[in-house]
Amino acid sequence: MIQSPPWLSVIAGEAPLIVSIPHTGTELPDEVEYQLASPWLARRDADWGVDRLYDFAGALGATVVRTAISRTVIDVNRDPSGQSLYPGQTTTGLCPTETFDGEPLYTEGNAPGDIEIGLRRERYYDPYHARLAHEIGRLRATHKTIVLYDAHSIRSVVPRLFDGTLPQFNIGTNSGQSCAAQLTKTVEHICDASGHSRVTNGRFKGGWITRHYGDPANGRHAIQMELACRGYLREPDGEPSPENWPAHYDPEFAAPMRDVLKQILEACLQFASKP
Repeated sequence: MIQSPPWLSVIAGEAPLIVSIPHTGTELPDEVEYQLASPWLARRDADWGVDRLYDFAGALGATVVRTAISRTVIDVNRDPSGQSLYPGQTTTGLCPTETFDGEPLYTEGNAPGDIEIGLRRERYYDPYHARLAHEIGRLRATHKTIVLYDAHSIRSVVPRLFDGTLPQFNIGTNSGQSCAAQLTKTVEHICDASGHSRVTNGRFKGGWITRHYGDPANGRHAIQMELACRGYLREPDGEPSPENWPAHYDPEFAAPMRDVLKQILEACLQFASKP
């Protein structure tokens, strides 16, 4: 049996669906935290509440892989070479040095250099992807088709990253390369029927996980879902602060969004289970 570090949570299901949750982590190892300008800033851009939104996935038989390490330490949804996934657009890197809003994450002179980035890759990035690859291989051994669903969220308004207010559902398929068009259309239909706004391959086309593992010709279909937080959290008006962010997760408020997401995962399972 493959061994994983304590910060890596895995529910190993038998259904042809993997749910990757790479950005809900808030742990800051001591050797990183002392370098930071603010632990709150370092945690602010987490995908708050996404693990709770999808906590039904295991009951569907899905495999769920989640890291507890903050994306500030290292972002497991970025190209390990450090190359930008969105050339020409503002984005955060493999080991971010700024928040989504452009504030510095590290005190002067303490941003990670190449050696430290390499150590973080070895400690926190590589084990996440080793486990994802293991689970993909395990399920492909018994299923002709699998779906890798990469679960994300972001504040609805982040002017530095995108104009205006983000649609509530942001589907990413690497411009149609990471999964079959049939699956994309099914997910789009569910989102549209919910009455919430939706875009496909807009500002968020899918990160490294979607782009790297999606290989429809070989039975691996990968899709990213980026939710605007207002769909399941009571986002504060104006700028987030330590007093109002992260917003309290209210299961009753989040329930309508959970219902839609359950329909989406069930559709992913139905797609993967077809003969």
